Amino acid sequence: MRDRLEPDRQLSLALDAAMRSRSEVLPESLGFAVARRLGLQVPHRVELADVADADSIDLEAFAGNRLAVKLVSPAIAHKTDAGAVAFCAKEREELAETLAALERRLPDDLPVDGFAVHEFIEHDRALGGELLLGVRWTDDFGPVAVLGLGGLEVERLTAEGAFAPVLVTAPTRTGDGKLLPHDHDLIRFLTDSYRGQPPRVETAALEELLVRLLAFADRWMAPAATSETENQRRIAEFEVNPLVWTDRGPVALDALLRPATKTPAVAPPRPLEKIGRLLEPSSIAVAGVSKRLNIGHIILQNILRHGFPPERVWVVKTGLEEIEGCSCFPDFGSLPEGVDLAVLSVNAAQLPDLVEEIVRERRAESLILIPGGLGEREGSESHAARLETVVRRSRATEGGGPVINGGNCLGVRSIPGGFDTLFIPGHKLAFPSGDTAPLALLSQSGAFAVARASKLALFNPTYVVTFGNQVDLTIGDYLTFLAEDPRISVFACYVEGFKPLDGRRFLAAARKIRASGRTVILYRAGRTRAGARAAASHTASVAGSYRVTRELARRAGAVTAESIEEFEDLVRTFTLLGSRRTNGLRLGALSNAGFESVAIGDNLAGLELSEFTQETGTKLADLFRHHRIETIVAPRNPLDVTPVLTDGAFAEAARTVLKDHRVDVGVIGCVPLTGALQTLPVGQGHGENLAAQDSVAQQLIEIWRGEISKPWVAVIDAGKLYDPLANALDEAGIPTFRSADRALRVLGRWTRFQLNQRPQESPDA
Repeated sequence: MRDRLEPDRQLSLALDAAMRSRSEVLPESLGFAVARRLGLQVPHRVELADVADADSIDLEAFAGNRLAVKLVSPAIAHKTDAGAVAFCAKEREELAETLAALERRLPDDLPVDGFAVHEFIEHDRALGGELLLGVRWTDDFGPVAVLGLGGLEVERLTAEGAFAPVLVTAPTRTGDGKLLPHDHDLIRFLTDSYRGQPPRVETAALEELLVRLLAFADRWMAPAATSETENQRRIAEFEVNPLVWTDRGPVALDALLRPATKTPAVAPPRPLEKIGRLLEPSSIAVAGVSKRLNIGHIILQNILRHGFPPERVWVVKTGLEEIEGCSCFPDFGSLPEGVDLAVLSVNAAQLPDLVEEIVRERRAESLILIPGGLGEREGSESHAARLETVVRRSRATEGGGPVINGGNCLGVRSIPGGFDTLFIPGHKLAFPSGDTAPLALLSQSGAFAVARASKLALFNPTYVVTFGNQVDLTIGDYLTFLAEDPRISVFACYVEGFKPLDGRRFLAAARKIRASGRTVILYRAGRTRAGARAAASHTASVAGSYRVTRELARRAGAVTAESIEEFEDLVRTFTLLGSRRTNGLRLGALSNAGFESVAIGDNLAGLELSEFTQETGTKLADLFRHHRIETIVAPRNPLDVTPVLTDGAFAEAARTVLKDHRVDVGVIGCVPLTGALQTLPVGQGHGENLAAQDSVAQQLIEIWRGEISKPWVAVIDAGKLYDPLANALDEAGIPTFRSADRALRVLGRWTRFQLNQRPQESPDA
């Protein structure tokens, strides 16, 4: 037992000493000690305090006939980049000259601890011969391990998109329970055989190495709130670059170790069952309502407009008997009873005292904090700190205190709860009155949420939740809770940042939702590398916060959007296609324009053009002969039916293509400017009526609602004059796009997601 614990104690003591000196980079000897703990080989090395000490080195202890010489300095992370590495023959005189040359190059103000002489390791220098292996603590997800191409070119290669690194966390697993995604380009490159050559690395060896690395990270990186050991988050980052495979096995040629400088404050667990009281309350109190139409008054009107009974809505306000038919009370203590939900639309400076009063007297089980000024602006830090203290103390009270949404949020809209606290006037944001969509829109930004709701106006989402600063409830909390709600099939999430370790909870909830056959769509804002500390390590540089979020979310089964436009397209398509399923990637496509048929063929986005059956070919040929276009149109895929087909003939061609049993998914493109189709609204002096039963729009809608349950999308590639046509198809439930490439990009992602082939990859990955 003592032998097993001794390396831990040695590392702990060394870290203590290094951190007392406030070094940003720990001695390389400690990095090599960690590498040995992971089962890696390390070069034989000797440290010298001074150039003159070279005479004392036993050169016979070094294998081979060359040496690597490095400067030892706590101020240099990447020695090669800084010119602090040199190579020489294994000869005493040449070694002395190399050390002297290094010493002469030193800036006068550079702190130097000496030099290190390393065994020179012969290895493959071709692409893939040098790897990067690292792990760093991220406040969002905890330890994140990185495996990528290494050497001096790692950042350039990654920036150019060549063999993106593999990112894994401890809970991340593939379908077979492994850490490594075996369909990843880099993993295939490293572990597959090419042209009769053996693989560079065995898959099992990489898998085992990553398992050990993450186990080490859990032991030495965990913050105090989650650590079960006395060594609480001592290490912020560990990196081996390059890692090479030799006859001796994997060898770490360089090792970087950085100490932790701070421990994130992990909030105590929230009583998540109370989210149900927030989303479906039986009673509501609103504070901050004025007789004039202020934000609080708009919130009160919206609550009542959505059908919440006025006798169960109380206003906390002095000097009035009632507002909008709701009884007023001077304070929360005067309410007839404690409420399920309290909405506080008051000045930020008032919030800490008001929340403390509610907690002390248990007057509400959930709160929505509307105002900003809780730490996001200079001078408001004290309000945020006081509120955080109140919330933390509430967790120790009976019942665990209320759950809190916000602050700096726009509010919540809940169809099951029959209320709307969004402070947008009803005439500014109109939701449809029809069926409720199985959609939850969860947004850190209130403006983003209402802008998307306005643009996705055909949907009446089950929930719209804007959670703002996440002073208490987080995106991970909401996703965890709503994962149990069978009414939701699409979870559309906009996130600017995770609270400490909440990204890990988000991933766990996303995996659960994906396993149930439902969908999480994520748009992660804040994509710059500003926080990546690229100068400190390659690991942080190639695995910045946005890349980590995107890749880990994909591994968890979420669909990630690269733009706001793509987010909208994904939400609309995944929601409208609903329960439709596909058996494969085979695409059937039809258009009445040659350019669009070509565009479809050029933008398959991972789909495959199907070969029509003989029966389909015969039916199409008969249709073309009947309309006298058989000499210019052939029944092949993509099918170009030209602008001359009438409404009925166009619809019949579309129906024939979609019925083909070799077609799994479809795209129907209609360039509507042709005079052969009714594509404009009635009443403009042209005789057309897109609402007529025999119009192309109505016949496509009949196909959608009829006997064909295959997934397909429509394309209306034309200007604003044809918005009514596109809207008619969209409102009927047909995902409708204004260009073929955009339609196929999203349909391809939906199809591959349904087939579970590579749900984590974008179309161009």
